[in-house]
Amino acid sequence: MGKFTFRLPDIGEGIAEAEIVAWHVKVGDRVEEDGRVADMMTDKATVEMESPVSGIIVQVAGDVGDVVAIGSPLVVIETEGEGEVEEAAPAPKAEVVEQRIEAETPAVAEVAPEPAPAPAPAPVVPASPPPSRPPAAAKPGLQPSRTAHGAKVLASPAVRQRAHDLGIDLSEVRPSEEGRIRHADLDQFLAYNAAGGYRAAGPDRGDETIKVIGLRRRIAENMAASKRNIPHFSYVEECDVTALEAMREQLNANRGDKPKLTMLPLLITAFCRLLPQFPMLNARYDDEAGVVTRYGAVHMGMAAQTPAGLMVPVIRNAQGLNLWLLAREIGRLAEAARNGTAKSEELSGSTLTVTSLGPLGGVATTPVINRPEVAIIGPNRIIERPMFVPDGMGGERIEKRKLMNISISCDHRVVDGWDAASFVQAVKKLIETPVLLLAD
Repeated sequence: MGKFTFRLPDIGEGIAEAEIVAWHVKVGDRVEEDGRVADMMTDKATVEMESPVSGIIVQVAGDVGDVVAIGSPLVVIETEGEGEVEEAAPAPKAEVVEQRIEAETPAVAEVAPEPAPAPAPAPVVPASPPPSRPPAAAKPGLQPSRTAHGAKVLASPAVRQRAHDLGIDLSEVRPSEEGRIRHADLDQFLAYNAAGGYRAAGPDRGDETIKVIGLRRRIAENMAASKRNIPHFSYVEECDVTALEAMREQLNANRGDKPKLTMLPLLITAFCRLLPQFPMLNARYDDEAGVVTRYGAVHMGMAAQTPAGLMVPVIRNAQGLNLWLLAREIGRLAEAARNGTAKSEELSGSTLTVTSLGPLGGVATTPVINRPEVAIIGPNRIIERPMFVPDGMGGERIEKRKLMNISISCDHRVVDGWDAASFVQAVKKLIETPVLLLAD
């Protein structure tokens, strides 16, 4: 028998450590060659670790949420034979770093000890005598209790549980017959005391403690770093998108086998048309080096909600795609993010991010910048509202219009308020005359 130490391999350029987000084995389990051992998350992607050998797991490197350095032991496997084995002891324990406290913590589990001899059988304990019967006055299924004055209250378990959930003292409820309280008695009590605060807002629920790990921890750290380091300011403008929506419907009606257009490809097209005039928005700021890089190409980050949390897939060279190609790429990247197949290069390198909740979007948002970018744009929900519009004869008339607010948050160290407002006003002018989006 030998022991093989499986060390965390190099899983990406520039990656020094990875977080344990799931274990597929535990000490004592048998794992086959190429069997899944753990899921490890880096800054860019989640990677499955597969065992290079078959054997029994005797050590694991820490708990879910711990961070393991590249090259440190991940698991120790007891194998058969002497080939391809590396003695696990006295190998050093994994360098596991808990990011939240920034201190090294030993996280490799100790080797499971040899099983102890089975204990002698415990003596047989005689069964407890059956409980005494309830008093004759109590019918089967009823549970008597005593009030503060010593009087008995009879009620079924279901009635008692309902009263408990509603916060009702059964001694205050008048029974209808036979001295026992029924559901109908609770209903009458609630109706009579509706104004007395007895109707509960909802059922009681226990507390729940959830460890913040994996993608959720990365999101928390990134958002905290963004708000801590970036002086945000936000600007919101209302845009009339009635004509833009009409054009979108016409394009969809004649799209053939092309993907269906949503509002997002139209807006991204407008942003890309205008960014050459506002290069300070399509940029990244290295605050440690004190350097701002303004990009020629627009690598548009697209905030997407997934079952695992918020991800930002990137539309590469968005300025070079037409409406239909943008729609296809948006759909492909969103699906890859949702099902967890997005590649690391598809989740990094954005120069500007757009975030939208679609129909769920509110009147206005103040989105948090995707650091180290310097701006993030947030289209909001489209609503219909009456507005005064020119009637063509020098007067005005009231007309139902489709309106949408566009929000932008910027890094005030790099972007001035005038620049942000000017950009949004230019976007407003462009999308309110949407034929310009299709002009060369």
